[in-house]
Amino acid sequence: MSETVFTNARIVLANEVVDGTLRVRNGAVAEVAAGPAAVAAEDFEGDYLVPGIVELHTDHLESHYHPRPGVNWPAVPAVMAHDAQIAAAGITTVFDALRAGTFDPGDLSAQNARTLATAIVEAQELGQLRAEHFIHLRCELPCPDTAESARMTAASGPLHIISIMDHTPGARQFVSIEKFKEYYLGKKLVLPEQMDGYIAERREFQSRYAAANKQAILELARSMGVRVASHDDATLAHVEEAIADGVSIAEFPTTQEAAAAAHRNGLAVLMGAPNVVRGRSHSGNISAADVAANGHLDVLSSDYVPSSLLPAVFRLAAEVPGISLPEAIRLITLNPARAAGLEDRGVIAPGKRADFLQVRVAGGIPIVRRVWREGRRVM
Repeated sequence: MSETVFTNARIVLANEVVDGTLRVRNGAVAEVAAGPAAVAAEDFEGDYLVPGIVELHTDHLESHYHPRPGVNWPAVPAVMAHDAQIAAAGITTVFDALRAGTFDPGDLSAQNARTLATAIVEAQELGQLRAEHFIHLRCELPCPDTAESARMTAASGPLHIISIMDHTPGARQFVSIEKFKEYYLGKKLVLPEQMDGYIAERREFQSRYAAANKQAILELARSMGVRVASHDDATLAHVEEAIADGVSIAEFPTTQEAAAAAHRNGLAVLMGAPNVVRGRSHSGNISAADVAANGHLDVLSSDYVPSSLLPAVFRLAAEVPGISLPEAIRLITLNPARAAGLEDRGVIAPGKRADFLQVRVAGGIPIVRRVWREGRRVM
């Protein structure tokens, strides 16, 4: 029997913070008690003891695999580098977002997604990773190759979440054509003189491919028993469509109307932690803090900045009336675990997995000092 005791910790439970002691036995939480330990124990020095973060949607792996145009890094080392950054952010469970569907020749192809899916499975089986990794397949419906790419990736590793999205200019996230231009020109994906033609082509792709791809992706999800997420819902009609499609997670709704409708209908409303940290959406859409203040926020995702999660929840607890620290922490631990169907983690409670981290707040910024997964220190 393996047992470790941690004391002098500010333990963040589901509904309160307890100054006390945590006992871990065989990779699970055995006991939480107020006050100091009566036996020899590791001293948390008064720092927070927070459940391990559960991340449902991060696009960050691809930046390690494809760090520069024309450069693909070896897949397993890329996964390991990504994993190290994930763990350093306090994430012990991560859903790596791989793409199905490409618009641009320089984008990662279906074969690249398949390669990464295989690498994730391989690295995990060999014990090379600190966090536990799952695959989240984000499917861009208007692309010609989306359905084929999704099937290829599904054949390479088990899928756990599929999100369906449409980044057509003038729709959903990019309802503002100017924001679409700003994004694509800023990333140097399109030359200014090509922009009008590119917008017309993207709209043509939507009319030709989106409906058939959506049907194929939903059929794939149903056949695999995979949870489905919508993306960038903007209207009540979008939310009603998502419900009809069997969606259970509403990722990044762009309006208060859509966020409220999704939450009201039992969908887990997911917003970006960078939105909270920056105080606004990079696409000019709704503020995640406002969604939280209205009581419609269920989950925060790091999206494109893994280290954004803890600063976001500490900021919400400090600045949004009515949101306590335990409630804010649930947005990145218990709530995403439940949304993903993972009932064994996300909270410090007897019988649950001993995934947790030591967090110190200095200068108003939370710092991850140490990380444990199933009772074993990984960072």
